[in-house]
Amino acid sequence: MRSPLRRLPPVLKFAAVTTALTWLSACGEGVLDEEEAVFAQGRQALLNGVGSSSARAALTKRWAPIHYQDVDVTGSHSLSGKSDFLTRVDFDGDWSGTNNWDNTGSRALTAHAYQSVVETSTHWYLLYTFFHPRDWSDSLFDTEHENDGEGVLLIVKRDGSEYGALVGAVTVAHKDFFSYVPSGSPLASGSESLDGTLSMASFEGLPHPITAQEAKGHGLKAWPYFDINGDGVKYYPSLTLAEQPSSATDADVRYKLLDLYSPTDGLWPRRDLTPLFASDGTFRGDTSGGCGLVAGNCGTNSANAPWGWDDQDDGPILRGEIAKDPAKLAAYYFSPSSQFSRTYTFNPFQNIGNPDQP
Repeated sequence: MRSPLRRLPPVLKFAAVTTALTWLSACGEGVLDEEEAVFAQGRQALLNGVGSSSARAALTKRWAPIHYQDVDVTGSHSLSGKSDFLTRVDFDGDWSGTNNWDNTGSRALTAHAYQSVVETSTHWYLLYTFFHPRDWSDSLFDTEHENDGEGVLLIVKRDGSEYGALVGAVTVAHKDFFSYVPSGSPLASGSESLDGTLSMASFEGLPHPITAQEAKGHGLKAWPYFDINGDGVKYYPSLTLAEQPSSATDADVRYKLLDLYSPTDGLWPRRDLTPLFASDGTFRGDTSGGCGLVAGNCGTNSANAPWGWDDQDDGPILRGEIAKDPAKLAAYYFSPSSQFSRTYTFNPFQNIGNPDQP
């Protein structure tokens, strides 16, 4: 799924780019490619706040994770590794949750992730959701289920700079949340202990956090607390490209960011769609298509969207508040808690602000 330009050898690629830029300049056109143009548009919109989809796109692209996905190519339900590839919920062309397991093998799994932004006067809360059609197993003693949603909340301090400063992260691994801070962060452990350091790496000349997901069950932590073990795919964020890995060891795949609030592509406007959701924040899933290696080990309605994510033992933080009330979660997980404003200036999960502006 690579573009023809990205397949070229470096010398020919340089020649192709030089020729294209020369032609564009001669025609009086700009020299930005589509990705840069979309990012530039959002960057300008961000000056007016995160109420527009283009502003959220620019902000979330700036901090989007470099994402390591471990891949298992063994087992009858792995589809030679394809069951661990990222994709979008409607990868099969519909918004039904009960045929995704069945359709995984016969459809392209182009890489996507969902992003959403919540804002206070002190912080931006950037949520990234990674979806797989199967939570699978190659063991007779493990359960499986249709659909799988895990993710990461990034906490960005609004320090007066264009994109703020990344100061913390909370990841979702099944029924547990894990918290991390990058080196130099002003945050320390709060009521929950820190689980490690958030590693960063350069992408397109800027530092990005590195996250990693397990094969099969797809729990998510900061890298290297999970890592690629053998086969695995490395994903990099994009606003325009959605690629399918060429193999189970593809180390350069672009995943396209989709706005969770979008009426076209998003999940939040479809939260009451009964073919997709069995209840608030829980994807509908059934036992069809061969889920479950033995009778009884395939769960139904077992996966959650962000407003259904829950840690099983984090006290007063309620189900879904990692999306709906992230400032509350941040003030509980990290200290000093006083630095987190609890007043939202943009939070569509609480009907604060209009997310439908372009």
